[in-house]
Amino acid sequence: MGRIVLDQVTKSFGDVTVIPPLDLTIEDGEFAVFVGPSGCGKSTLLRLIAGLEDVTSGAIRIDGEDATSISPAKRGLAMVFQSYALYPHMSVRKNIAFPLRMAGMDKAEQDRRVDLAASVLNLTDYLDRRPGQLSGGQRQRVAIGRAIVREPAAFLFDEPLSNLDAALRVGMRLEISELHKRLKTTMIYVTHDQVEAMTMADKIVVLRAGFIEQVGSPLDLYHAPRNLFVAGFIGSPKMNLIAGAEAAKHDAHTIGVRPEHISVSATDGEWSGVVAVSEHLGSDTFFHVHQTGLADTITVRADGEVGFRHGDRIHMTPRADVIHRFDEQGLRIA
Repeated sequence: MGRIVLDQVTKSFGDVTVIPPLDLTIEDGEFAVFVGPSGCGKSTLLRLIAGLEDVTSGAIRIDGEDATSISPAKRGLAMVFQSYALYPHMSVRKNIAFPLRMAGMDKAEQDRRVDLAASVLNLTDYLDRRPGQLSGGQRQRVAIGRAIVREPAAFLFDEPLSNLDAALRVGMRLEISELHKRLKTTMIYVTHDQVEAMTMADKIVVLRAGFIEQVGSPLDLYHAPRNLFVAGFIGSPKMNLIAGAEAAKHDAHTIGVRPEHISVSATDGEWSGVVAVSEHLGSDTFFHVHQTGLADTITVRADGEVGFRHGDRIHMTPRADVIHRFDEQGLRIA
């Protein structure tokens, strides 16, 4: 079991409130991702759940038990940090077994759990090596293995992939997602990378300045962002947001159109502009267009074979059925 409930939880450092009153429920077995820009409170929120920070007010319940004042070691949670935090003088086996040794578990049970975790994480051939002999991805798997052997109610990940290069990040995203499906254990994952959030989560919690802006599945947030902040944050490249006369045509203060929902033509379209930058990525090409009559640049995602270049005149037509409308307060218009 790993159901976690935050009930009117707040956190202040002196006179500065970083988490205003907040309610959130993470169901047993969910993969929840906390996402938002730097300083939005996502890591602080994770540390409150872990017990590494004390709540200022409110309550945290784990599987129905009030854990607000329970020490981190007794919450039944396992945290995986960005820094790996491995002991360089210990073997992989000893690093993974470390929390079990500290708990006084007998050697046979330690070995059973370590061998099982190593098998799940493809670390069996590396158990006698030290961390310095491993790649970054292998060291991250050792840190995850140390969490697995504790058999926690939930795993807490604090930006665990930020130290890895792009290729390793993609590989580890897949491994963590597969691990979740295999273990069926609650996982809470903190990242500033919305691509990680979209590809890994069952539930995304979008945070800004300690407030929850929206909670929902990746597709919920993609198709129906609650406000301009979520609209501009979720999606890569981000949604085009256009105000003024163009938005007024749609009875809105601001409209949003995703780059992949704009078709392009050399001859005609609803909008037109000049290509400022074209980014050719093989299967896709991104055009950044200075649109006639608009101050903002429009980003268009097109097929990789589309051959517009810098300085070309381009005509664009947004799909009418996926134009997002927002009012003067920046809230979604149904």
